[in-house]
Amino acid sequence: MSSSEAELLCALETHDAEALHELLASGVDARALVQGRSLVQWLLEMYFRSDRFPLCLRALLTHGAVLESGWLEPVLLDDEEALRGALRRDSELVRRRASLRSAFTPLDEATALHVACEHGNLRAARVLLEHGALVDARAGLDGREQGGHTPLFHTVSSNANRSAPLMELLLAHGADPSVRVAGLIWGRGFEWETALFDLTPISYALFGLLPQMHRDEVQIYANVRRLLVAGGRDAPASWNVPNRYLHPQRPG
Repeated sequence: MSSSEAELLCALETHDAEALHELLASGVDARALVQGRSLVQWLLEMYFRSDRFPLCLRALLTHGAVLESGWLEPVLLDDEEALRGALRRDSELVRRRASLRSAFTPLDEATALHVACEHGNLRAARVLLEHGALVDARAGLDGREQGGHTPLFHTVSSNANRSAPLMELLLAHGADPSVRVAGLIWGRGFEWETALFDLTPISYALFGLLPQMHRDEVQIYANVRRLLVAGGRDAPASWNVPNRYLHPQRPG
C-alpha cells in the first residue's frame, strides 16, 4: 500500500472529512480502487461510527464515486429532506432490500431501517418510520442460515452506544424486545468475526461484554434494563456494574 493510499484510508477510518476533502481536491480519484475495493466500500465497511460519516460519504459522491444500491444514499447521508423526496417518488423504498458488508451486525437483505440503525442515522430512521417502515422487519439469512434479525438488534450494542437513541425510537414505535433468532455472525468476514446463537435483542446486547466487541459495561446494562422494561419485565435493582471482580477498588 502506498503512503497516499494509507493517508486516504486513515481519513476514511477516522471520518476526517476535512482531510478527505483535501485529498480529493488535490487530485485523488474518488473512484479509485484500494486493494480491490472502492473508497465507498472502505468507508461503509469500517467500524467507526460518527456524525461525520455522512460528510465523508457526500465528499466521495460529490467527486464522482458511485454507491451501489444508490437508493440508500439519503439514508446513509442521514438527509431527511432528500429521503422525503425519494419517498415521494417511490413509496416502496421502505420495503426495498439491499445487502451490504458490515463490520458488526450483518446487513443481508436488509431494509433501509436496518441500515439507518446500523449507522446511527436517527433522522433517516424517523422519516422511514413515518412513511410506514416495518419496525420489526426481518433481515435476510446468510449462507449459513443465520440472521433474520430486526432493526432493534443493530441498536442495542452499537459502537460507542451511538445507536441508543434509535433503540428508544424503535421501542416507542412498538419494536419487540423479545423477538428471537437462531443466530447470526457478528463481524462476518473480519478478524473479530463471532458466531452467536439463540438471540433476542436482550441477549445480543449482553454479548457486547465480549472483549472483541469493545463495548462499555455500564452502557450495555443500561440498554438491557431499558429492553427489559419495554418488554414488561422486572429489572434487578442492582447489577454489580462496574463488576467488582474486574474493577476492584484500590484501598486508600
